[in-house]
Amino acid sequence: MRVIFMGTPDFAVPTLQAVIDAGHEVAAVFTQPDKAKGRGKAVVYTPVKEKALEYHIPVYQPVKVRDPEVIEQIRQMNPDVIVVVAFGQLLPKTLLDIPPYGCINVHASLLPKYRGAAPIQWAVINGEKISGVTTMYMAEGLDTGDMILKEEVMLDEKETGGSLHDKLSVIGAALLVKTLNMLKEGTAVREKQDDSLKGQYAKMLDKHMGAIDFNEPAEKIERLIRGLNPWPSAYTKLNGKTCKFWLADVDSSDYDGVCGEVVRVTKNDFVIKTGQGGLIVKELQLEGKKRMDAGAFMRGVSIKEGVIFGES
Repeated sequence: MRVIFMGTPDFAVPTLQAVIDAGHEVAAVFTQPDKAKGRGKAVVYTPVKEKALEYHIPVYQPVKVRDPEVIEQIRQMNPDVIVVVAFGQLLPKTLLDIPPYGCINVHASLLPKYRGAAPIQWAVINGEKISGVTTMYMAEGLDTGDMILKEEVMLDEKETGGSLHDKLSVIGAALLVKTLNMLKEGTAVREKQDDSLKGQYAKMLDKHMGAIDFNEPAEKIERLIRGLNPWPSAYTKLNGKTCKFWLADVDSSDYDGVCGEVVRVTKNDFVIKTGQGGLIVKELQLEGKKRMDAGAFMRGVSIKEGVIFGES
């Protein structure tokens, strides 16, 4: 099939690779504009652009894919299908109507649950036991189109946003190739989404949501730490410096003291009192320092009972 691929981040790269490996003709890749990053403000290509250039595939980076001249450009390319994976822009109906096989999206949740920009991280934060990938026909609404295929995956006990991202990106790539084969054979089904089951909207992540509130239950904080690992990360303050937490366990014991207070210290970890139970801190990173396990951290930073996290 003649494919136009639209995607931007790392999550989309395995799917682009799978489409190429399956022998489909990728006529063009559309991705978000390059951005300047770091202190030197060097321009960095999107991961999808880097992969496309490896195969000498033409790359287009319109600020707005809905602009009439961009839509006409796509129309002239005569795609059989448009594949969309974490592209970062909504597609207008005039664009959705161009390919005869439709615009097919790979979404990292079991729709209709977790429509939105960050379904992977919210599944971990909310304590889901099962997640997965859905391929779907795109519609004008956000993640509202008819579903084609789904594949489930069980979350590990210590699943992070990063580890689930990697699992689902691989699953999504294989599922998309299977979906394209079904489209070509005329065997693809259309299953409407049941809006009564849509659940929470998976809003976009930002750095501020990583601020730890020690008045919350330890179980909820521990899930937040895993869900926001590796980005944007869960954090607090220690002696006025930002301190990121990367790994923790839950202690169901009740402790005296105030929320945010260190209530127990061992050789290898320490416990912070929360609104319900204690948070056993296993791995953390102080501003300007490397990420390390709690034992190594405490050999360089004094952590004693009574120390308060969260105070600036």
